Amino acid sequence: MLHDLEAIERSIAAQMPRAVEELSRLVAIPSVAFPGHPEEPVLAAAAATEELLRGAGLPHVRQIPIEGSFPAVFAEAPAPPGAPTVLLYAHYDVQPAGDPALWRTPAFEPTLIDGRLYGRGAADDKSGIMAHVLALRSFEGRFPVGVKVIIEGQEEYAGERLEAFVEKNPDLLRADAIVVADVGNPSVGDAAVTTSLRGLAAFTVEVRSLKESVHSGSFGGAAPDALAALIRMLASLHDDKGDVRVPGLPGGVFPGDGPSEEEFRETAQVADGVSLVGSGSLADRLWASYSITVTGLDVPTVNGAINAVQSVARARVTVRVPPAGDPGKTAVDVIDFLREAAPWGVQVTVTDQVLGSGYLADSGGRARAALNRAMERAFGRAPRDIGAGGSIPLVSTLARQFPAAEILLFGAEDEAASIHAPNERLDLEELRRAATAEALFLAEFGGL
Repeated sequence: MLHDLEAIERSIAAQMPRAVEELSRLVAIPSVAFPGHPEEPVLAAAAATEELLRGAGLPHVRQIPIEGSFPAVFAEAPAPPGAPTVLLYAHYDVQPAGDPALWRTPAFEPTLIDGRLYGRGAADDKSGIMAHVLALRSFEGRFPVGVKVIIEGQEEYAGERLEAFVEKNPDLLRADAIVVADVGNPSVGDAAVTTSLRGLAAFTVEVRSLKESVHSGSFGGAAPDALAALIRMLASLHDDKGDVRVPGLPGGVFPGDGPSEEEFRETAQVADGVSLVGSGSLADRLWASYSITVTGLDVPTVNGAINAVQSVARARVTVRVPPAGDPGKTAVDVIDFLREAAPWGVQVTVTDQVLGSGYLADSGGRARAALNRAMERAFGRAPRDIGAGGSIPLVSTLARQFPAAEILLFGAEDEAASIHAPNERLDLEELRRAATAEALFLAEFGGL
């Protein structure tokens, strides 16, 4: 047993230079699956993912059409007699890069600096793809468990489209344990398993006050300004402490420790003199409570501003929902609150709603015990339980569809990786440790 585990560790360490080159090629593909972005790079990333899985020794690899979305890449290898089956998940699509001026290196020109790879998607979630590939390659095609792999193509935007496919095709993804490599540790080397995920409710709210924008000198002071109305509505969502004011969205309690305020301020890069918002412990606020964020605005830019009273303004609103919360009801509650807060009788329209359910893990069984041993060996410390404020809609669907399967969330991201933000990066040593932990888990769970 010890010899086999040492061989796995040596194999993954030896693979790292090749893996960095492959990950760099994958990160260079701008696979943004949001509407308005070109589809060709997303399809190119699917093809590159398919090629990587073929090279990992899996005998059956194919792309699967997903209704209303981009294809998923599916691969499998049969289980040895009496061995369990493990499903591995990641996604190949990425967030938009945002403002290029905020990036120190170009978002889709992966750049290696001091052992870290910078580029959009390097951590979220192309690191998950590479962790799976590294782990699988270490077995050279002789897997100790049955293996199924599903790599999604529109996780960052599409809500629950893959989920509908899973519900219609349960046997395809049925497994005894499920590894979701779309999370990470609180900090590099701080081994953790994510046991709680918040859900998601997102929508676009449009405010219209005039048929067309009009001159602010001639009409300002009497003509209702759509932008001012929208600002008032959005500001009403929080009280002076930053707690959510919407009725029916209370704060929650997380049964564990979160980061210290000092750690959080450093990781979140909070400016000097600026206070944190909300009430309760940081674990409560980040992992067990509702949060509302305005993630986008369609308004005139400062550089393009003209002296006009605005006729229309739009905002993208994202609500994070505690694991036990109902994303659909949450969306209704927030939308109703915004409508009630709308001043001057302005017209309010809501479109493009996306929902995703949260997840709360059970206490754990054989698979979690095997993962604990694997992570302790790979990271040099036993993992602790943490929550995640982000959402992975597929996880709750897998939990409902396969209630007997243990779902294990861990990966190579860390809280300072700047996912969804400028200058996203992946610590390559963290990738090595995460891939090693995954391979050791497969060996332990398979009884090697």
